[in-house]
Amino acid sequence: MGNYIRFDWMIKRLLRNKRNHVVLEGFLSVLINRQIKITQVLESEGNQDSDQQKFNRVDLLVEDDKKEKFLIEVQNDHEIDFFHRMAFGAAKIIADYMKIGEAYETLPKVYSVNIVYFSLGQGKGYAYHGTTVFKNMFNEHDELRLTPAQQSKFGVDEVHGIFPEYYILRVNKFNDEIRQPLQEWISFLKTGDIPEAFSAQGLKEAREILRVDSLSEEDRKVYKRYLESVSLALSLDDSSRYEGYCDGHINGLAEGRAEGRAEGRAEGEHSEKLETAKRMKTDGMPIDVISKYTQLSIDEIAKL
Repeated sequence: MGNYIRFDWMIKRLLRNKRNHVVLEGFLSVLINRQIKITQVLESEGNQDSDQQKFNRVDLLVEDDKKEKFLIEVQNDHEIDFFHRMAFGAAKIIADYMKIGEAYETLPKVYSVNIVYFSLGQGKGYAYHGTTVFKNMFNEHDELRLTPAQQSKFGVDEVHGIFPEYYILRVNKFNDEIRQPLQEWISFLKTGDIPEAFSAQGLKEAREILRVDSLSEEDRKVYKRYLESVSLALSLDDSSRYEGYCDGHINGLAEGRAEGRAEGRAEGEHSEKLETAKRMKTDGMPIDVISKYTQLSIDEIAKL
């Protein structure tokens, strides 16, 4: 366990305390490139108090002083349809927070911030930003823009200011080159360390708030179980066959899967899963959770 609490566990468990908002405000301000002030933490499916509820998935929904919504999600294990999940999440927020009969101009601005620890899609970078732009189908240099009257009424300069915006940080792809505040934040997300030289907004407060030794004994035990759960989810991830295709290259593991495993190896892996399931069961984890991350049947686990 490192000196600092993982950011995903922090936003899952500690951010309901307003004292800790300064850390997330710093991160969002650096990412969005404008000052963000969080006014409230809203209810979302990942705002669960128990570490057994979606412990490999974290999402946090907050609102700032402009009534704009920020959906922050952290994903530790591979999801091939994660792009679809991003689209659904942003659409659901709009649907949930726009009341029937309200004028469309009250549509909430949504930022979908996604921190992933796997190779999502194909690309050479680690930080991506996506907006909605309308291009003339017969003139690539022509873009549909707002009129001055629309700009004045809606308070935005461009069409993309109305639609959801998406941020994706592929943390494991970070090349450790640090020249900007956002790169300091991504380094922290990747390594869990905050060197004294780091000065990005929010990281100074994070050094104090996110110290593992500042946790209560109970929280420290819960956090340790969370780290074990994340580690297990990553080690049992069966989707690496997809990750081998990143940037057009197939790694040896993917080739091995494509050719099929030898029977003896399969039996060995099954035995290893049984041993893992035994340990999880001894630690009191629910059978359905054990089944999800070991791919063993509920009947098999019940007999252990």
